[in-house]
Parts: sequence; structure tokens; C-alpha cells
Amino acid sequence: MSLDIQTVAGLLKASLSAAQNRQAEQSLRQEEAKPGFTLVLLQIVATDVFPSDTRLASALFFKNFIRRNWVDEDGNHKLPQDEVSTIKSELIGLMVKVPPSIQAQLGDAISVIADSDFWQRWDTLVDDLVSRLTPGDAVVNNGVLQVAHSIFKRWEPLYRSDDLYTEINHVLEKFATPFLQLWQNTDQVITQNQNNPELLTAHYATLDLILKLMYDLSTHDMPPQFEENLPAIAELLHKYLTYDNPALHSNDDDDAGPLEHVKAGVFRVLVLYTKKYEEEFRSRMEPFIGTSWNLLTGLGPEAKNDVVVSRALEFLTTVVSIRQYAEQFNTADVLGQVTEKVVIPNLSLRESDIETFEDEPIEFIRQDLEGSDEDTRRRGATNFLRKLMEQFEKLVTDVVMRYVDHFLADYAKDRKGNWKSKDTAVHLYSSIAAKGTATAAKGVLSVNPNINVLDFFQKQIAEDLTNADAEPLLKVDAIKYLYLFRSILSGQQWQAAFPLLVQHLNSPNYVVYTYAAIAVDRALYLTNDQQQPIIPRDAILPLSKDLLQHLFTLVTKDTKPEKVQENEFLMKCVMRVLIVLRDGVLPILDAVLANLVNITKVIRHNPSNPGFYYYHFESLGAVIRFAGPTQAAKLEASLFEVFVAILQGDVDEFKPYVFQLYAAMVVTSPSPTVSESMQQLVQPALTPSFWDSKGNVPALNRFLCAIIPKAAEQMAAANQTESVLVIFQKLVSSKAYETYAMDLIETVVTSFPVAALESYWVPMFQLMITRLSNSKTENFTLRFIRFYHLVSALLDKGLGADFFIATSDRVQENVFTPIYLQIILPDTQKLSRPSDRKTAVISLTRTLTDSQAFVDRYSKRGWTITCQALLQLLINPPLPPAADDTIEDRDVDDLGFGAAFTPLNTCKRPPQDPWPEIQDVKRWVGMTLNEADRRHSGRVGRFVGEKLGDQERAALQAVMAG
Repeated sequence: MSLDIQTVAGLLKASLSAAQNRQAEQSLRQEEAKPGFTLVLLQIVATDVFPSDTRLASALFFKNFIRRNWVDEDGNHKLPQDEVSTIKSELIGLMVKVPPSIQAQLGDAISVIADSDFWQRWDTLVDDLVSRLTPGDAVVNNGVLQVAHSIFKRWEPLYRSDDLYTEINHVLEKFATPFLQLWQNTDQVITQNQNNPELLTAHYATLDLILKLMYDLSTHDMPPQFEENLPAIAELLHKYLTYDNPALHSNDDDDAGPLEHVKAGVFRVLVLYTKKYEEEFRSRMEPFIGTSWNLLTGLGPEAKNDVVVSRALEFLTTVVSIRQYAEQFNTADVLGQVTEKVVIPNLSLRESDIETFEDEPIEFIRQDLEGSDEDTRRRGATNFLRKLMEQFEKLVTDVVMRYVDHFLADYAKDRKGNWKSKDTAVHLYSSIAAKGTATAAKGVLSVNPNINVLDFFQKQIAEDLTNADAEPLLKVDAIKYLYLFRSILSGQQWQAAFPLLVQHLNSPNYVVYTYAAIAVDRALYLTNDQQQPIIPRDAILPLSKDLLQHLFTLVTKDTKPEKVQENEFLMKCVMRVLIVLRDGVLPILDAVLANLVNITKVIRHNPSNPGFYYYHFESLGAVIRFAGPTQAAKLEASLFEVFVAILQGDVDEFKPYVFQLYAAMVVTSPSPTVSESMQQLVQPALTPSFWDSKGNVPALNRFLCAIIPKAAEQMAAANQTESVLVIFQKLVSSKAYETYAMDLIETVVTSFPVAALESYWVPMFQLMITRLSNSKTENFTLRFIRFYHLVSALLDKGLGADFFIATSDRVQENVFTPIYLQIILPDTQKLSRPSDRKTAVISLTRTLTDSQAFVDRYSKRGWTITCQALLQLLINPPLPPAADDTIEDRDVDDLGFGAAFTPLNTCKRPPQDPWPEIQDVKRWVGMTLNEADRRHSGRVGRFVGEKLGDQERAALQAVMAG
């Protein structure tokens, strides 16, 4: 089982070839099971004799291996401790020596390790980093700073907590002073080497990293060491905002060079300090405002300057939000200069934008789309203007409208030659028309009261939606205007505008038809104040066949897997139409299925765009959800085979989706049993290795919970019961998976024949009781209580409270008493879901009516305290949940794709009510108690008289009388 470095290197090399890739990946997966695999990968990374692409592949595989295998769900190391220690001690030294491309991969791996281990389990890391900083070796320093950045950048999105602040203070104590010293040294070396391009470039890269780290270290509080040195820091920031040296100029007008990156880095720090530490930074601010203005009016339109311009605009936007600085702009004359010299040049189309529009249309859309986080000049100029308008609404509106009218007049003179003037006018107008931030769901929610958005639409915009000869970019502007102000249009206006949007899906221009798809999706999602769709479903039904077929044609125009997946906006539109259609899909089901199956077959060979395939599988989920109740056999016949091919082909990205879709097929089918093919999936779903992937667990669990109720008898007959319980054992031992474990065991208990579980009850209980005593969590405690009440309520299955007590006794004599007194009864009131509270009411009632143990063994207090708990629950008797068939919408940007599981909203499991026959809970309790009183010769009434206080007696008698 020993590893051979040459073999691993050969497999890594082979993995780079498209022809050998899959085979090489599988062989590497076999090698990775051997001890010391990570150390062999690092050895390959470190060894110069291997080709650079092999070393890079090794670093990449190392990063992905660490991501999968560093810790388990509960944070324990999965690798042997000596391997863990060696990786930590070697990684920093290695990273500072390797080329930048490999550094980036190792930096990501360090970030993953730091996520779980820094700082308590890796408290030597900062000392190790500081000890490697040198006064003059830029290569080593850049490696060290890259590592530091990969760890400290994790802080920004985190919420304030004692643990986080302890970690930040631990770092600052050791790192801040040497870091500031390095900054001064770097500044001196740059100043001394003005004419040495090689050294200058290396140290300028150090400066770029220093600015990134200054940002990282300041995201929560200004480090005290920075505050003490603020005058010197401000001076350095200003120096490099104005610094120029021909040796650092970029040769390419399209790509930013070292000067641009550093200036952008300075602005990023300035924005942070202006927003968070304005009071401390106020006295240093003035020079930066003048410098930004000079930069903005002096930098050319070349794409290499985009990042500096957009960050400078962001800085000025932040400055303008502070009233005392905004006052500098509070005259028509100054605002006219701002609009003319800064806003219009950065809002107007450039040749490079038109080239992107024509040559890289998907890139144009992603940058241009409202809500995109891309730093573009146009977005920067828009935000700056909006911020000025917040401060001086009427004045800014009057000034900007003069320019809007000027550009519209220019367009009217020569509509063909001056079409760019109209584009500028529309963007200027949109910038001042919208107030606040546009939301992903509804677009702009409030508008500038000094102008009329709908009037502008009718007079200036609508013509570009109806005129076939309009410039493609003006059509895009018109569609975007509709998209942006979609909530402002009335239902009636939408009835007129919607068919125009649909027509633009037929455009031969990629950007036009894609923007049309984006706008159709959002329009179909829009609802009015009564939550009714603005575009009624009936308006879509007659269009749906052609609309979907056209969208599918656009998606599959180019048959290469990466091209099919390129445009997630088209797929999202397909998903939206299918969700709106609901069972209206039935007349066109064959065509829809044929298209979706075809796309699945193509993209499984190379999953490359997570957004696209998420929407694709949501589309399949919508079809299954709405066609499943009447077309289960057809769905299975169409989809089963292609899904099995995904599982057999080890398409890891798709497996979690496939099992969710299989589960949905089982659940929506009206049949009380499952087909033979579906039955054959149970065995693969029970394969323990499938459950090793974090992303598979929720989906596999969902599948088992869906199929067990319909297939429990066949599974018991096929001796699969034990395999299910082995999965339960694996899940219940992990805090991360305890919810899935309890979902599974509840399904098992309610579905399997009691006899099939005979030999498993004691080990099941033992696992749960051990969890309660050794590593209890709030969630697990509540799930255990819910499980108790389920078992206790299932009297008709031969279970019940007495069964639970007897089984607990077999685990440990009399263990039930402390569990019932200290956990079940006090925390039952914490159950919040109506169905859980209902189960608890049924459980407690049946305990009072039929438990012999509570009559004999716990006669002293057991019956009384159980009755008290029941009365507590009946103060607010649970009501049946309202039927809710809405499908939530989530933006793909919020999903955070990765190895983790992404749930499909269309396949979401509705809340289950295990007792649908009991609707009026209070009435049922009264009838059950009365019936038991007759059955047990007045015992219930006698206990009520003997064991309850006056108030409780009266309350229970009222229930029984009701």
C-alpha cells in the first residue's frame, strides 16, 4: 500500500489531458486512500524537476483533498495526527518558495486548514509567518503575506463574537508591528529602486498585498497599532495614490498593471476607513478628495483604468454620504461640472464596451446586470450620482435633466449616427429616477418624485421595444428599463409590455434575447399587494409551448457541454415558466421532457456552470412536482435512465440533485408502492461510501425518507433493514447530521413492521441515550423528545409509552425516569411546529389513558405531571397548518455552490402531519379521555379527582365536557 511519487506525478500529468482526465482522477482517488498521500503531493509541488503544470496540478489536488478530508462534520481531524503536524510545519515554508500560481492554490488550502484549526490548534502560525519576513527579499515576503491574507480575509463577513475578537487580538499582538515595519521598508526599497524595474515590480507586488492586509486587519475594528501610526499610514496611502513610474506602466490598454492595482487597493482601504472610522480619519480626508477628483478627470477611458476609476467613484460616493463633505457639491455649477467631467464620461459607452457586447456577450450581461457585484465605471458613476441625489434631490434632478434633454435632442438630429447619445440619456435618467437600492426580487421600489418614470417610458423607451430597426444596445436599454422599474408599472401596463418582452426572445442578438429572458423571469415572479401574480397564469398558458421551445432552442444552439451551460439566465427563465404553468405543463409534457433529458445528457459530460445546472434541476423538479400526480409512469420512463447514468458515471456535482429528484418522483406519485426500478435504487442509496460526501447526505436521506413509507415491506424482505440502521448509526453520531438521523429513524419507526425492527430497538435507543448523555445539543434534545412522543403515540402499531419504557430498561435499568423528568416533560413545551405539538398531545393523552407503567410504576407523580404537561399544551392547541404550495425564490448568488448540498425548492418536502384524521385536537383529547374512562371502569375520572389540584381538575373536566 505504499505510495510512489513518480506514479502520483504521472497520474497528475494525465489528469491534465481531456482524453485521460476521468481515468486519472479515479486512479488518484484510489491513491489518496493510502497513508501519507498529502505529503507526496507537497513533495511534487516542492520539486523543481517536475514540469510546472504537474506541480500546479499537484497543488490543486492537494487543495481539493484538504477541502474534502481535513476535518469531519464535528471538526475532528480525519488524517493521522503526525500527518496533520507535518503539513502545518511544512506548508508555510513551501508556499514562500513556489511561483505565484502555485502559491494561490496552497493559500486556499491554508485558508481551509485555518478555518478549523486557527488559532487554538495552530497557535504557532503567526509566529512562523512573522519569523519569515525579511527586509529585502520580496519573493519570500510575498509568500508570507499571501498566506496571511488567505487567513485574515476570512474575518470580514463574520459576525462579531468573543471568539473572533480573541483571534483578531492574538494576530494583531504578534503581527501588526512587524507588518507596519515591513510597509516602511517596502516604501524605502521602492524609493531607492526607481530605476530598477525588476526589483521595483517585485516590491510593488508586496505593496499590493500590504494594502490587502491593511484592509483585512481593519474590517472589524481599527487596530490600535494603526491608530497610533495613522498620520504615517495616511501619508503612505496618499503617496501611492499619486505615485507614477514608467517602469510600472502596463503595456496593455486592457489589463490593469501594478500601478492600477495598488491605487485600487488604496481606494478600497479609504472606503473602509471613511465608512467605519470617519471620526478618527476625518482630519486626514481632505487631500484624498482632491486627489480622487484629479484622478477621475485625468485618467483615460482605457479598460486598464476601470478598477481605479470604479474604486475612486466608490470613495467619492462614500464621502458624499457625509453631509459636511457633500456641501462642497451643493451648487448647480459644481454639480454641472461633476456630471460633465466625471459622471457622463464614465456612464457613456466606450468602444471596449461595444466590443464586449459583440464578442463576449455573456460577459457584458454579467457585468452590466443591476445587482452584479462587478466593479464597472458605469455602476460607480450611477451610485455616485444617486448618492448626490439623496443629499440634494431637486438640484441634482434639475442639473441632470438638462443633460438628459441635451443628449435626447442630439439623438433626434441623427437617430442612426447619434444612437449612443440616447444610450447615455437613458442611463443618466435611470440613475436619478431610482431611489434606494434595487432589489433582486422586485427591482426599484421607490422613485424620484420630481420626474415621471412612466411618462419617460411611453415617450422615449417604448419605441425601442416596438421598432425592429432600433440599435440592439438601445433595445437592451429599453428591456433593462422595464426590468429595473418593474414594480412601478401597474398590472395593466404590464399586460401591454409583456408580449413585447416575449417577442424579443426571438431577437438574433445574444444580449437582447438574454435580457428579454431575464426580464420575462422577473415579470413572472412579480406579485401585487394581495400576493397575486401581476402576469396571470392564463396569459402564459397559450404562449407556453412556443415560449419554452424557443428557450430550449436558444440553450442548445451550440451543442458543446460548456456552451449549453453558458447562459444560466435562459435556464432560469425556463424554470420560471414551468413553475408558473404548474399542471398546465401536461399538454406539452413530452416536448418539455425531451428537451430537459437532452440537456441533462449533454451537460453531465462536463458540469461547468453551477448556476445553470441548479436552474436546470429546479426545472426538472417543477415538472415532477406538477406532472407527477397524474404522469408518474411517464416521468419515470423518461428520466430514470439518464439519472442512473449520472450515478454510474460518478458525476459528483449532480448526484445530490438526482437523489432529490428521485425522492420527488416517489412522493408525487399517487401509487402506494414503488416500481421495480425505483426499488433497485435502494441498494445504491444504502452504500456507506455514498454517504462520505457531505453534499450527498441530505439528498440520500431525503430519498430514503421518501421511499421507505412505500417500500418498507420489500426492504424488510430483502434484509435491508439493518443497512438503513447502519446509516442511522453513522448519522446520529455526528452533530452536523443529527437532524437527518432523526428524520430517518422517525420514517423507519412509522413505516417498518414492528416485527422487522425487533432486534434493533435496543441498539437504536442506546445510540440516542448515549448521545444525550455524552454530546447533547439543543436540537438533538428536541428531536429526541419528538421521537419519544411519536413512539408513545403509536399505540395502534403496538408501540406506546410502555413500550418505550420497557425498551429503555433493556438499555439501562430505570434510565427512563431521569430522561422523562429532566428532559422530556420540561422541554416538550419548546416544540414549536404544530405537527410536533399535536404528536405530543396525542402521546401524553394516550399515556394518561392506556399506560400501565404510569398506573403502577409511576403512580405517585407520573400521571399528575403528565396531565399538567398536557394541559400546558392545550392552552394553545395546535392548529392544522394551512396548505401552502408556493415555491420560494432564491437568487443563485445567495446559494454559495460548492461541495455542500444545494436544496431544490421545487422538491421541498411540505410539512408532514402524521395525524391528519385529528383536526380539532382539544375535542379529540376530551373524547379519548371519556372513552378510556368507560373502558377502564372510571379510572380516569378517579385519577382526576385524586391526583390533580382544583385548577387543573377544573381545566381537564372542561376538556372532557367539551
